[in-house]
Amino acid sequence: MKAAVNTRYGPPDVVQTCDVPKPEPEADEVLIRVFSTTVNRTDCGMRRPKPFFIRLVAGLTRPKRTILGMDFAGVVEDAGSSVTSYKRDDRVFGLSLTYGAHAEYLCLPESAPVAAIPAGIDFDEAVLCEGAWYANSCLRKLNLAQKQKILIYGGSGAIGTAAIQLAANSYGAEVTAVVSTQHLDLVKSLGAHHAVDYTAEDFTQISKTFDCVLDAVGKTTFFRCRKLLNPTGSFAVTDLGPWSQNLFLAIWSRITGSNRVVFPLPQDAKALVGFLKGRMEKGEIRAVIDRRYPLDEIADAYRYVEKGQKTGIVLVKPS
Repeated sequence: MKAAVNTRYGPPDVVQTCDVPKPEPEADEVLIRVFSTTVNRTDCGMRRPKPFFIRLVAGLTRPKRTILGMDFAGVVEDAGSSVTSYKRDDRVFGLSLTYGAHAEYLCLPESAPVAAIPAGIDFDEAVLCEGAWYANSCLRKLNLAQKQKILIYGGSGAIGTAAIQLAANSYGAEVTAVVSTQHLDLVKSLGAHHAVDYTAEDFTQISKTFDCVLDAVGKTTFFRCRKLLNPTGSFAVTDLGPWSQNLFLAIWSRITGSNRVVFPLPQDAKALVGFLKGRMEKGEIRAVIDRRYPLDEIADAYRYVEKGQKTGIVLVKPS
């Protein structure tokens, strides 16, 4: 099979498309033919690696996982003898926590974060898990409730577009999204009640306060946004921030019990995939797709993602 392989750390050009052995499923595994996957911020961080401490889990001098890719959607081609949840030709989507989705085929345990694609949803529309995983982890950590007010900074990326839809449509919150001019109509179509154009005004000076502020892109700071928070409001982050300040602020907030800054680690991917399946069935969330690349142009996909200007999801098509 063809796969995007990187045997060393470095820029996008270290990723080469080549032939590798097609995996064979064990008794408790399913073999999935991958029709859609993504290049996302997590893949970029693992490839460089960045931040540096990722090497502690990814490999000190060279990557342990040479085929990246977490998000996938495809069809079950084969199933092990003990598998009961899936059968050949089932349409499925999910997250591969061990990576490997940047390939024509992917083997995963039956217990992995995998679910059936809802009827009426195509493969490209189902690869939204990675961004939604971070987004929903933040919303849950914030204890977001109906009628609460949340500001989402960076509402046009993979995390931001998922956060807007989940916050507005699934949690029932009042959402204000901060984006550039070209994305104002997009975020409103996703469910944002208000949109602020950061190129036209300083969003930190708006005359409103919020129960929660979510930085979905790691490009602002708690100190810049704290005047936007209600006295008991929380600032949620998905990135370490300048000088890794968000990590230290989150630790201090936990020590003091203020819950002022939260930096949730994504957990329970299996439950997340099931949750997203239900949300897609209800029409509460959809993938926002920026560009599509064939597998042999995946280095270009990496280069585009690393510009930090993508809208929603960047797809890669292995099959």
